[in-house]
Amino acid sequence: MKKTLISLAVLGAMSGAAFAQTNVTIYGIVDAGIVSEHGGKAGSVTKVTSGVANASRIGFRGVEDLGGGLSAIFTLETGFKADDGALDNTSNVLFNRQAFVGLRSKTAGTLTLGRQYTPWYNAFAQVGDPFAAGLAGSAKNLFPTTGANVRNSNAVVYQTPVYNGLSGEVFYGFGEQAEASAGRQLGAAVAYANGPLNVRLAYNNRNNDTATGLAPVVNRGIGHNSLLAVNYDFQVAKAFFMYGSNKGLNSVAYPNATAYTATAVAPSTDTRNALIGATVPVGAAGNFIASYATVDDKQFNRDAHQWALGYTHGLSKRTTAYLSYGKINNKNGASYTVGNNAEAGSGDSAFNVGVRHTF
Repeated sequence: MKKTLISLAVLGAMSGAAFAQTNVTIYGIVDAGIVSEHGGKAGSVTKVTSGVANASRIGFRGVEDLGGGLSAIFTLETGFKADDGALDNTSNVLFNRQAFVGLRSKTAGTLTLGRQYTPWYNAFAQVGDPFAAGLAGSAKNLFPTTGANVRNSNAVVYQTPVYNGLSGEVFYGFGEQAEASAGRQLGAAVAYANGPLNVRLAYNNRNNDTATGLAPVVNRGIGHNSLLAVNYDFQVAKAFFMYGSNKGLNSVAYPNATAYTATAVAPSTDTRNALIGATVPVGAAGNFIASYATVDDKQFNRDAHQWALGYTHGLSKRTTAYLSYGKINNKNGASYTVGNNAEAGSGDSAFNVGVRHTF
């Protein structure tokens, strides 16, 4: 009898421990393709590369039920190159893509701390770009998706619950300098998703000042980026629209400022972006993608426009084959290039074909 009671007590303790354990998921993407680029000073470039449609990555995502509708969550994610197996960054950062921990409440929303995406980039990639920020047709080629607009370290993010399709997100990135406002980043987004309609309005504000504590603050001004992203699913096709306004230092940066010239072309501090696009289902597994995007440079008149076509075909639930072509027309010395999700590109046109597998 005593042995039975001891056994039951041990089993009960083990059951409680198992209930309290974090549920961890290992996930990732392996993406590799053949890319052919043309029109830059480097001439024609053909290569096997990684991250054409989506950057290759491996991640760990965990959740622990704390009871009462509250959960602890975390995400750790690092990027790698499928073409050679190397890490996709040279900064010696292990989890360079995402690294955060936080709490999620069914009624109060989600609060997370760490390295995270900005609300501006989430609106761009999740709602506005029919190419989802990948392939040769990526709107990243013209929209300002470099540096602090994409993700930031030392960030606190709050996401509201969804109320009748309406939700919000607030982002604060600490500059962690001697002057509290130096290097600080603020972001916010308001979203509405109901049936076929998906709308998101996002804003990003980056303080470019620097303060080492050993010298006076270097005042360099603030970069502002605003974005309206919309898509509507008509069933026979999904339509996309984006409009962005970019003002101030570092609000715009060329992904490859020396693609056509020996010296870097200076970025503008006042531009407008626009995009229209569509995805059309083809059979049970295919999708045809098209978009047209523009840059209106208010400072230097270095305008540009891009048109792009693509096709994706699901070979299974986890494996997709793709191909895409993009062409940019630069004006008055602009230096925009046709890249993909992971690379800036080397010229004004590119074709790519490849395979993406998710796990």
